[in-house]
Amino acid sequence: MDLRLQGKRALVTGSSIGLGEAIARALAAEGVAVAIHGRQPKRTYAVAADIEAHGGTVAVVLGDLTVEGEAQNIADSAIEQLGGIDILVNNAGGAGEKLVWEDTPIRAWTESFERNVLAAVRLISRLLLPMRQSGWGRIVNVSSVVGVMPQPTGPDYSASKAAINNLSLSLTKALGASGVTVNTVSPGMILTPKLEEVFRQMATTNGWVTSDASWEEIERAFLKVSQVPLGRIGRVDEVAHAVVFLCSPLASYITGADLRIDGGVVPALWRGPLITGRPSKPESYRRNRIYDSADRGSRTVFSKYSDD
Repeated sequence: MDLRLQGKRALVTGSSIGLGEAIARALAAEGVAVAIHGRQPKRTYAVAADIEAHGGTVAVVLGDLTVEGEAQNIADSAIEQLGGIDILVNNAGGAGEKLVWEDTPIRAWTESFERNVLAAVRLISRLLLPMRQSGWGRIVNVSSVVGVMPQPTGPDYSASKAAINNLSLSLTKALGASGVTVNTVSPGMILTPKLEEVFRQMATTNGWVTSDASWEEIERAFLKVSQVPLGRIGRVDEVAHAVVFLCSPLASYITGADLRIDGGVVPALWRGPLITGRPSKPESYRRNRIYDSADRGSRTVFSKYSDD
């Protein structure tokens, strides 16, 4: 399928490793010129060089997005090297130490919002006007399933991802029919170098596997105690392909969406039992209680019975 992205220009933050790197590579494979961003020069240039060796067009931008001046320089450098930015993927961020509520200091909250919220806001603020002026743009913010399904530990991280979801919807409404779309993707458990490191440590500490266990053994051990309906941990390419589609002209009627890529971990809607019995006429209506597991709320809807 031709995603019609040839000639577009993208900035992917945190693209020197892991999920961001996969997104940058997938965009480059579709003919997008990509600005590779990272804080470690050696690793960032290595990713850029490899993409270029495979026929991609790249630029390198270095800096810390939690620092106001550096974030501005990152955006300006990407624009200067590529001649503009049509696509912004806010992937940089991450969780700190996952502490329980009473042990999470205010500093952790501040740092989480700097990494996961304000870093994205700084780039959006710089790049949004040129997108609006051109009448075309794509912003994809990488969130997490914990934004709608928070855990008892790491409340600062969960709250920061909920904020990303919220600001994305706000921006969608502000942009209207400008030609710029804003969406989020919310990965669940995705195999990245960081996740493998954390899972390996947890599995060996808990005695689930030996220290020399293969990743397949570790994955099987975790799936025994986790609830992933698809029965496996996701891969970065599966998220990257979804992001690339949302960046494409083919997704022009998708905005304000949160695409969960989690193997079914977060249930969407559950239809409860009918309040009334089935009426005799096909055109009659029934009342359903819709239960939203994300916000623990419910609403009543009416829908027609199918004539079966």
